Amino acid sequence: MSTHGTESTTQTVTPRHRPFSLGWVLVGLAFLFFLCVPLFMEDMYFLHIFILVFYFAYLGTAWSLVGMAGQLSIGHAAFLGLGGYTSTLLFMDLGVTPWIGMWVGAVLSAVVGVIIGYPTFRLRGPYFALTTIALAEILRIYVENTEVGPFGIKLRGAMGLLLPFRGHSPAVFQFFGKEPYYYIALGMMCIAILVSYLINRTRLGFYLAAIRSDRDAAESLGINITKYNLIVMAISCFLTALGGTFYAQYFRYINPERGMGLTMSIEIVLVGVVGGWQTVLGPTIGSILLSPTSEIIRGQFGGTYAGLHLLLYGLVLMVVILFLPRGLDEPLVALIKKIEARLWPEQVPARESPAELASGETGNPE
Repeated sequence: MSTHGTESTTQTVTPRHRPFSLGWVLVGLAFLFFLCVPLFMEDMYFLHIFILVFYFAYLGTAWSLVGMAGQLSIGHAAFLGLGGYTSTLLFMDLGVTPWIGMWVGAVLSAVVGVIIGYPTFRLRGPYFALTTIALAEILRIYVENTEVGPFGIKLRGAMGLLLPFRGHSPAVFQFFGKEPYYYIALGMMCIAILVSYLINRTRLGFYLAAIRSDRDAAESLGINITKYNLIVMAISCFLTALGGTFYAQYFRYINPERGMGLTMSIEIVLVGVVGGWQTVLGPTIGSILLSPTSEIIRGQFGGTYAGLHLLLYGLVLMVVILFLPRGLDEPLVALIKKIEARLWPEQVPARESPAELASGETGNPE
């Protein structure tokens, strides 16, 4: 006997396939735009602002890797300064090109990060954050008050290190004009984003997400919390130290206050928190918003209203915490998904007509 009348009255239809991700298309277009900026941008000041956007996006992305496990480091400038000082001292005292010295500083920072992280990762929440501030300040105060360090290393105290300019010398990371620094900073930002993306898509990223979600539950499932925290800490410190070398070479100067001080740490934290510190592109979004605004305010009003850019940072941070606790990345992603849903709407399951039901054309055979 036929059972046509009792069968389901709908047909299963799979959602329409989206040919591409609108978000990644926008990222690609932005990258192409950034590649072409020096071709039509003649004002070196605005090119400098772009460099700062890339630079802080790079630092914010490197810093946010630690945040993947739910830890908030507010002393990351210490690793930036450690990398910058190492490569600069090797260059000034031993003649080692910064292209080599930057890797020495990065490895040293990664090792120091692991040594510091092993005991401090046992702390949680504000206790970890306060510990990172304290350790960074200890390093800054030591360098600031030390003219000659161990093994006769000339730290030069609060005066900092002024790099000798050798003209256009690509072999020692020195160039005329800002275009080479622009493309180096752009490349560094892209590398940091790629590293963050790959970590998020690997087993390490899943473990870090589990630790961030519920540390105790992750530990009960057998996840080695200390191990994976130290791995991501080493990667984060390594990348941050490379940024320290770029800072020293671009400005041809580095000192304890700017190179490893609390102000730099806060600026790094803010671009991550404002943009979305546990996302891949969040720090870049935060840097695009904060870096140009801060630099323009500092350039226009820095002589009259010192610290005005920091006041702006504070106001922006309060607004974001109150209304966008997960950063600007979340509403932007939601907007892109809404646009994608309109461009490629899912097909509505088709209903069988009464005539089809009566004739039994859509039913299963007996």
